[in-house]
Amino acid sequence: MELGVGMFGDNHYDQEGKPRLPGQRLKELIEEIKLMDEVGLDFYGIGEHHRPDYAVSTPEIILAAAATVTKQIKLGSAVSVLSSSDPVRLYQSFATIDLISDGRAELVAGRGSFIESYPLYGYHLEDYDALFEEKLDLLLKINKQNPISWKGKFRPALNNQLILPRAVNDDLAIWVAVGGTPESVLRAGKYGLPVIFAIIGGNPAQFKPLFDYYREVYAHFNHDEKKIQVGVHMHAFFGDDSRQTADAYYPLYAAQMNRVGSSRGWPPYERQQYDTGRGKKGHLIIGDAEESIDKILQMEELFGLTRFSAHMDVGGPSHATLMKSIEIFGTRIAPKVREALKGK
Repeated sequence: MELGVGMFGDNHYDQEGKPRLPGQRLKELIEEIKLMDEVGLDFYGIGEHHRPDYAVSTPEIILAAAATVTKQIKLGSAVSVLSSSDPVRLYQSFATIDLISDGRAELVAGRGSFIESYPLYGYHLEDYDALFEEKLDLLLKINKQNPISWKGKFRPALNNQLILPRAVNDDLAIWVAVGGTPESVLRAGKYGLPVIFAIIGGNPAQFKPLFDYYREVYAHFNHDEKKIQVGVHMHAFFGDDSRQTADAYYPLYAAQMNRVGSSRGWPPYERQQYDTGRGKKGHLIIGDAEESIDKILQMEELFGLTRFSAHMDVGGPSHATLMKSIEIFGTRIAPKVREALKGK
């Protein structure tokens, strides 16, 4: 099972509750990714957002910068909002990262959990599903065909067009991220694409039927079951002492939940929700190394994972505490998880 980190580039906030200018956060991200590589984590993903609480709107620029200061770690999006992007340009950007990094780029496509990119780039929310379906079809064909001829509804047709540059070995790694709908799982399984489930609420066991459904669809369409890749993306943060880590992180985490919730009609985020999420049947992996090891192994046993992604910058924790969390993940947690899974 691969172990890595997903981030959204959550911005820091000042004492008045206003987001700081994103420049410092962007520089910090590069230092954090460099450390992930140094401590032996397997992959890094950065999300695309167009809001003041997140510093990153173009993951590919962050990943290209990170490619020049890392040696081994895979570099991907988490996610690229494919529905409001041009698949041609997106492929070219990630193929370029793949070349710079000697084949370490991954494009994780999704519809996004926010909607700002749709009006920003001139798309309509009533086309939400159709946009993703058509653009995923084009992206996958670009990855396999060159030149390409293609015609759809939402972008100009391609007529025997070369798409350059090409990824290393002419094969870009493409994943699909899903939030929990059977339709999304069906699509990923039909195409035989690696899938990552965002488990950011409730009891993770509730997702088990979707994992089973994905495997059923994958097998039904005669994909090689030896190549199946399934992962989870879960909110996580690691420290030396479990209670101290949880107490220090709670105000930042709750503030971000409330920022998002204010536009979605959620009630105020309460400490009880946080503590329940940290429990054995909860969706949060926030605490010390031993607790985190147990819960990651619990997720692997439950779902049969090939990838675990710790989303560890929710709410914009300080750079110093993020660096500490990354160090603990790479040096204390990952080795013991790998040892426990050896031979599986």
